[in-house]
Amino acid sequence: MDFFRSQDEEIALNAIKHAVKALRKRHLLEESAHAPALIALYKPLAYQGSVWKEKAENLEVELQHCYKAQAQLSEQLVAEVAESRASKASVQQREATILDVQNELTKARDECSHLTELLEEKNKALELVISENEELKAQLEEITVRAKNAEGENKTFIDRWMLEKMRDAERLNEANALYEDMLSQLKARGIEQLARQQVDGVVRRSEEGAEYYAESAVPTVSKHQIRAHEGGCAAIVFENSSGALASGGQDQTIKIWDTDTGSLRRTLCGCLGSILDLAITNDNSSIIAASSSNNLYIWDADSGRMNHTLKGHKDKVCAVDTSKVSRFHVVSAAYDRTIKVWDLHKGKCINTTIFHSNCSAICFSIDGQTICSGHVDGSLRLWNMQTGKLLSEVAAHSLAVTSVSLSRSGNVILTSGRDGLHNLFDIRSLEVCSTLKASGNKMASNWSRSCISPDENYVAAGSADGSVYIWSVSKATIVSTLKEHTASVLCCSWGGVGKPLASSDKNGIICTWT
Repeated sequence: MDFFRSQDEEIALNAIKHAVKALRKRHLLEESAHAPALIALYKPLAYQGSVWKEKAENLEVELQHCYKAQAQLSEQLVAEVAESRASKASVQQREATILDVQNELTKARDECSHLTELLEEKNKALELVISENEELKAQLEEITVRAKNAEGENKTFIDRWMLEKMRDAERLNEANALYEDMLSQLKARGIEQLARQQVDGVVRRSEEGAEYYAESAVPTVSKHQIRAHEGGCAAIVFENSSGALASGGQDQTIKIWDTDTGSLRRTLCGCLGSILDLAITNDNSSIIAASSSNNLYIWDADSGRMNHTLKGHKDKVCAVDTSKVSRFHVVSAAYDRTIKVWDLHKGKCINTTIFHSNCSAICFSIDGQTICSGHVDGSLRLWNMQTGKLLSEVAAHSLAVTSVSLSRSGNVILTSGRDGLHNLFDIRSLEVCSTLKASGNKMASNWSRSCISPDENYVAAGSADGSVYIWSVSKATIVSTLKEHTASVLCCSWGGVGKPLASSDKNGIICTWT
């Protein structure tokens, strides 16, 4: 059966091939029959084709040119786009910069307006200052005229004052001569009287007149060592004609000591600052303390009660003294460049002297009419107590004066300075009588105090090395060096006839010497 099927398929295929050949022949015949017509038709089409071909070639060339132009335009477009982007970024940056500049401009305008207001205020202030300056110039001219007139008057007054001073000096010389004659007569009478009253070879020094002839002994031995104050003890002073010693220290207390036994009698409280100097009135009724709290404090010596607080200084009060003739007059000096005279009876300041150099030490003259002051510029100055006028001055030291003390007779002033010198001046002429010094002696502070012995034969001064030096005034040599302190010695004070020498140091220790 398969065989018959394959034959049928083969017959079909042959029939198909025969049909295809017949179709091809027919097509060729038809094509040949239509060939002349096709050629006639093809001729104009061929010509037109060549024209179109030429046009097509031309168009193709133009198209190529267009492509080239388009490529160039594309490149230019890319470049323009890039440039546009860069320009846009630059514009944005500039807009940001403009915004910052506008902000700064706003701030500058605000500041300018503020400065304009300030300038207007300053201009108004300047106009006010100019007007004040003109007024001050007018006042200065007026004061200058007055000063010239006053200078002329002052010269006249100085001439008259010098003439009166010469007369006073002559009268003073006469009075001193008379005083010395009387003193020599008194000494002679006292010696004769006491020689008659001599008992067992011992002179009664408590008898009247003994203080005028008795000589002070040179201290050599420490009698007492007293731990007086916590901190330093910058001020010690003996009561007049007494063995009682007052001390003041950094612990803001004043203590009264019995120098015979070394025992404490009384403690005075109430001071609000360190005590830098002490003074006792001539009748021993009041004790005055100069304090670092800018005030002076006054206690009743008998009751121990504080009577007054004298206020007026603007800086620490470093020096104080009382009049030798009046229990009411007190003079003080402070580091505010002022010297003040106080009346204790009224409880107020009665005179203030202002000077360009701070005063570090001060004392009254024997008659209570003159104030002697030592200054940090190294000068010793004398002032009228009533008027505050400068009477005379002398360059006493090359560095600050630390101590000024008056001799018992009132004729000699002892000054000590940071230059290590101790000068004795004649109070009448301010001439140097003697200069004392030692290689190891150095004052420990600007208010370290030295002293003269009651007989005016010796000078005692403490030193920064803890020693106390004793000089003979007549020989200008050291006669004793006392070494017991372990700290810088700040103050020395000599009691009356037959009384010990006392010294105090930065550790608050007081030594008495005999």
